[in-house]
Amino acid sequence: MNENKKIIIEKRIQKTGENLRKNNMEFYYAPQKEDVADIVKELLNDGDVITHGGTVSMTECGLNELISSPAYRYLDRSKCAPEEVADLYRKAFFADVYISSSNAITEDGVLYNVDGNSNRIAAIAYGPKSVIIIAGYNKIVRDLEEAEIRVKQEAAPPNCVRLDCHTPCAETGECISLKKDGRQIYDGCGGDGRICCNYLISAQQRHKGRIKVILVGEELGF
Repeated sequence: MNENKKIIIEKRIQKTGENLRKNNMEFYYAPQKEDVADIVKELLNDGDVITHGGTVSMTECGLNELISSPAYRYLDRSKCAPEEVADLYRKAFFADVYISSSNAITEDGVLYNVDGNSNRIAAIAYGPKSVIIIAGYNKIVRDLEEAEIRVKQEAAPPNCVRLDCHTPCAETGECISLKKDGRQIYDGCGGDGRICCNYLISAQQRHKGRIKVILVGEELGF
């Protein structure tokens, strides 16, 4: 990465991190994705029950080897039969650690997430003792309006392709609502394939430090 661009990105990351702290979330900076595992390890305790949402960012940071260690109890949904997945989603509420990314993070320290099944946003909001959010700098936006656009253009379309959801955004690359006058933040397509069903805005937290955010100086995920 160009050094001048890197300096500006790091300034934006630090600004966002300071505001995350003001909102009672812990903030950590990882210059590169290879640095994330060491940070996460420091946030874990032996014997922790760990699980996660469908996070591409976590996989890109190579965390599977760490959380699969015998030191922890890993609830791995990839090893569940289809009929067992819903039960694992419920078990996540009792986990010690839940790992996820965020669809967007505003510069004033607010997490914005949109889900289909909504197991991920449910766990971020309540249940697991500790929530670790891993996000590349590409997830940082100025405000909630930019967060909405980011989801409709950059997050939902590739996720629909990844999950083989037959939606208009998977075909066109953006949500059909962006062409609608006077649209609402929740506008979108219809049908069983829609993944933008429930919305979570995580602002100042009552339980200080429960949510830990690791911002990475590289692009990660969608």
